[in-house]
Amino acid sequence: LFQTPPSSICILRLSAIGDCCHALALVRVIQRAWPTTRITWITGKLEATLFADLPGVEVIAFDKSKGWRGYRDLWQTLRGRQFDALLHLQAAMRASIATLGIRAKVKLGFDRERASDGQWLFTNHKVPSPASPHVLDGFLAFAKELGIQDLTPDWQLPISAEHQAWAKEKIDGKPTLLICAAASKAFKNWTAAGYAALADHAANKGFQVYLCGGPAKLERDLAAEIRQLSQSKPVDLVGQTNLKQLLPLMKQSRVLVSPDSGPAHIGNAAGIPVLGLYADQTPRRTGPYLWQQAAVSVFEPLMLEQTGLSVDLLPWRSRLKREDAMQHITLEMVTSALDHLLETTSGAC
Repeated sequence: LFQTPPSSICILRLSAIGDCCHALALVRVIQRAWPTTRITWITGKLEATLFADLPGVEVIAFDKSKGWRGYRDLWQTLRGRQFDALLHLQAAMRASIATLGIRAKVKLGFDRERASDGQWLFTNHKVPSPASPHVLDGFLAFAKELGIQDLTPDWQLPISAEHQAWAKEKIDGKPTLLICAAASKAFKNWTAAGYAALADHAANKGFQVYLCGGPAKLERDLAAEIRQLSQSKPVDLVGQTNLKQLLPLMKQSRVLVSPDSGPAHIGNAAGIPVLGLYADQTPRRTGPYLWQQAAVSVFEPLMLEQTGLSVDLLPWRSRLKREDAMQHITLEMVTSALDHLLETTSGAC
């Protein structure tokens, strides 16, 4: 699309944390190729707290809780501005509505294979889907369509001295296993008994174990049950860290264990090994990008049992429709995967 760097690009990705971590990698790819291009990123109010300090990026927070007032505020902020390109990275109607007040010479969106919820009606240039099913590769295809050749992703988020000092004090130089046990949807969560036994396994290997996550009741209750069932009594930080603190906490830790959730992708961005636990979708699509092969996944055998087809023959958006799917992940699967990950990455105990 562009033979020379455009003067301005607007990126629209409102949610969720994991997908916004993928959008961050796209931002970094564009910045590296076109350092003089002005980048504006429109994202959700919560997500903006993590990305607001990105160097060279104007981050505009969209508050969906305001309803139509949120759109009005966004459009008022953008009044009189026009971008060379809008990258519409979210196939959801509420995101598409936001594009109505964003002026851009070209509006890029997903092709029919990946677009849903009528997104193709709000864009005028369709980005071909890549061969890889991973969400991040789908985002990086936008950079390729713009004319950028080096699509190597990186994730660089600034950390304040205050948050860095806080995390160092918490970890205190000890080998640490972080467990972010809860996803936003309960059917994506592994069992409390499994996490408790995993914490004890790690403790027996000389690790201190911390539980982390958000303040939702589901997350607090799961953490409390894990501690109750565990002999080693991992430290419960659930609901006690914000997104800005979570990143340096992960950077100071040895490894992160998480189901299919935003923290798994924050861990990937932090540069630490991530052991993902998957059943609802394949980690080849939604897993932590650099650690897809490390994931414990029962998606493939359960989908074969459910459909009679191998994953390679299924549509890339396929999901497993079983509420008990995560319970098919055994403790032995997870402890073996953790031990292997520790052995094959630097600094293993």
